[in-house]
Amino acid sequence: MIDSAARTLDFAAARRAMIDSQLRTSGINDPAVLDRMGTVPREDFVPPAARGYCYMDRAIPLEDGGMLAPPPAHGMMLEEARPKKTDSVLVVTNGSAYLAALLRPLVASVETMSAAEAFEYKGRKSFDLVLVDGAIEHAPAALAKLVAEDGRLVTGLVDRGLPRLALGRRSGKELALLPIQDIALPRLPAFDKPKGWSF
Repeated sequence: MIDSAARTLDFAAARRAMIDSQLRTSGINDPAVLDRMGTVPREDFVPPAARGYCYMDRAIPLEDGGMLAPPPAHGMMLEEARPKKTDSVLVVTNGSAYLAALLRPLVASVETMSAAEAFEYKGRKSFDLVLVDGAIEHAPAALAKLVAEDGRLVTGLVDRGLPRLALGRRSGKELALLPIQDIALPRLPAFDKPKGWSF
């Protein structure tokens, strides 16, 4: 059921307000990023009851238990990813195809998979650019093998308890991650560090 606020909301105006009051004020000014975020209807990627507030600066719970990150988080990820027309891209989702929709016209190809599918992936294909739509505690080998030898990774990284935007490069079978700034990305529990023994 769509709430009454969603029935009367001008979504195009909400997207313009999101750009002016959230993205630009967060330092997100790349024209391609602003164009995509001003074009893709965020309201199409949330449950009907959330359409009335889908442009607010907050994460939105999705029906499958995932989360749609706040707009500035996706804007920051796209700016740091610097997508190229020749890139093959993988988005590891947190239950939403919104980030993939933002990327699609900017790159050669976009594929999506869930965190569970990323762990189980048996294919030989790797990607020029991998975006993980959430904050991870560590980058396991399963994630590293999805990134091409000279490829890039953009993700949230739980760093001392706080999610930070991190850029990664593959080095052999490992991913080297560099946290660069705070970001409001929901945690992806599938990438939590394994719990060890404690006394």
